[in-house]
Amino acid sequence: MPYKNIQPSPSGDDYREKLAAAEHGLRGDSVGITRIITFVLALCWSLFQLASASFLLLDTVYIRAIHLAFAISLVYFNIPMIKIAGTSWRWDLRILLAMNRVTILDYLLGIIAAFCALYIVVDYEGIASRAGVPTTRDIIFGFMLVILLLEATRRVIGPALPVIASLFIVYVFTGPHLPDFLAFKGASLSRFISQMTMDTEGIYGVPLHVSATVVFLFVLFGTMLERAGGGNFFIQLAISGLGRFRGGAAKAAVLGSALTGVVSGSSIANVVTTGTFTIPLMKKVGYPAHKAAAVEVASSINGQLAPPVMGAAAFIIAEYVNVPYIEVAKAAAIPAFAAYAGLLWITHVEACKLGLRGLSRAELPPFWKTMREGLHFLIPIGMLLYELVIMQHSAELSVFRAIVVLALIMLGEPLALAIVHKTSKRRAFREGFKTLVLSLSAGGSNMAGVAMATASAGIIVGCVSLGLGQQITSFVEILSGGNIFLLLLITALASLLLGMGLPTTANYIIMASLTAPILVQLASGIVVHGVALAVPLMAAHLYCFYFGILADDTPPVGLAAYAAAAIADTSPIATGIQGFLYDIRTAILPLMFIFNHDIILWGIDSVPEALFIFGMTVLGCMAFASLTQGWFIAKNSLLDSILLLFSTFIMLYPALFTGFFLPHDERYWGYAVGMAVMGLIAFMQHTRSRQAQEATA
Repeated sequence: MPYKNIQPSPSGDDYREKLAAAEHGLRGDSVGITRIITFVLALCWSLFQLASASFLLLDTVYIRAIHLAFAISLVYFNIPMIKIAGTSWRWDLRILLAMNRVTILDYLLGIIAAFCALYIVVDYEGIASRAGVPTTRDIIFGFMLVILLLEATRRVIGPALPVIASLFIVYVFTGPHLPDFLAFKGASLSRFISQMTMDTEGIYGVPLHVSATVVFLFVLFGTMLERAGGGNFFIQLAISGLGRFRGGAAKAAVLGSALTGVVSGSSIANVVTTGTFTIPLMKKVGYPAHKAAAVEVASSINGQLAPPVMGAAAFIIAEYVNVPYIEVAKAAAIPAFAAYAGLLWITHVEACKLGLRGLSRAELPPFWKTMREGLHFLIPIGMLLYELVIMQHSAELSVFRAIVVLALIMLGEPLALAIVHKTSKRRAFREGFKTLVLSLSAGGSNMAGVAMATASAGIIVGCVSLGLGQQITSFVEILSGGNIFLLLLITALASLLLGMGLPTTANYIIMASLTAPILVQLASGIVVHGVALAVPLMAAHLYCFYFGILADDTPPVGLAAYAAAAIADTSPIATGIQGFLYDIRTAILPLMFIFNHDIILWGIDSVPEALFIFGMTVLGCMAFASLTQGWFIAKNSLLDSILLLFSTFIMLYPALFTGFFLPHDERYWGYAVGMAVMGLIAFMQHTRSRQAQEATA
């Protein structure tokens, strides 16, 4: 059956609107007047963000406040307070609680919340003149903003983040009354409201700033590219290029999800966008349903790791570490692409174990025809990379120019086709304009949850900066006993647990605020093979980022696993467990680059050296993937597994081996030892396989 005849899974279509935006978008009932209001608000939001990135000069606090006002009003206008199925409730109570559909109460709350968000703009000069000394009016509006923000966050991304933020708030006010090991001086209501709502160290802090200036534009860029047909092009290109290889459907799913994830930055949206096509295709060639879903989950989650987008958290990393975004992309490049190479190897191993074949040529779309028909989708991506890498422009300016190029393509493509096919040019231009406007509105709708998450996370950051951070840092340090390895384990487990209920961005902000400084501090006293270990702040932040991402497929929650399981019609728990087993190869990378900074190219600017390190890291990921899957080129024996474990650590941290025999500067000899061991394993397994075949014959 040709690929073009493979239809998306019906269950995937059911989940598309519900889960595509579960990480950062609206998921309410938009009908009638609500649909119109949402469309207009989201469109105006996108136009405002594009204007503020180009010709509209505003103070950064104004941009943050307006950004928050748009987002919080969209949430209240779209998502009711409580949704309860059934008709046993009295009609007036349903109106009061705004169940099943938004009502006048939600509209009123949305208007009040938007005004509270804009209060800092309305009385900017007055607030600035009485900094730290809020009036009764300031406290009332600030208090309402905190409550309405937490409620809006609960509506759009669930209760976990508001509950955690509320616990931090309670800690601030009860600090003086707690036991000695938890106690701290606390803060008054006046100081708390001033910090949270009248300053740039709370709600209007760095996370919301990044959301308002950079993340919105990248999400808009990805939405526009998807609406223009870029997502489907990436999938078909991957299928046409890799589908004929053994297990090619899964390899194509990995590549297609990687290409989509590069511009979307959202694991759940990636699953429901590409998975509706790739999961049925993998099942068709013989992959079990839960493994097909798990491959899609693992590849979609890793999309947040891959430059140039990497999700919202990457831009916040750049702000916290105080480096250009291109430095974050540089540090994340080798781990991200090595993780994808490891997943490609896993799909090959699974295909070998299952005895699968590739798709026939008749089942594949023609590669060059597919490339030719979608080549224009690569132009805006090329523009983005050119601006970021070659011109070294800011991320905000780079993505703005890429959006302009993409908008011109969206308007020009239908017109060009109309000229070629001699159809109505007026109608073609109208269709292109309609697609552009709809994609601008969809981009705004998709950003509501990100804005809520970053603003609510700002409350937590603000509580930490009130003095709570030092107390928590001391507590975490005592809990880890000053042992960096135990601290790494605590951070990883806490990130996975928090990630079950938090978006990646909020999870990263919390963990990085609490543990990243301690990682750097504890590492400074460790000496490895006579060399002092110094963990770069970038490595510590990326460590928190990586484990926060892995939570998207961690049972028993793992929203990405639930989305993929719905498409594959299989168990979400089985999908989550299998996906987590696939993603273990990603989990080992942050553990390694904490100690081996070469993997994040720290202090390395040579392209040949970077390519060499990338190749060795890929081999290390392949060795670890073979270890966890029990298969290299044949089934592993106990000796094979031991040698693969040895190879993994040597390829990912060569100084661990060479440090005992050679000076630290000659650690690259460890790579040679690792490659030799992998070659020995391949020879041993090939010999065993040949002997088994001869014996069978």
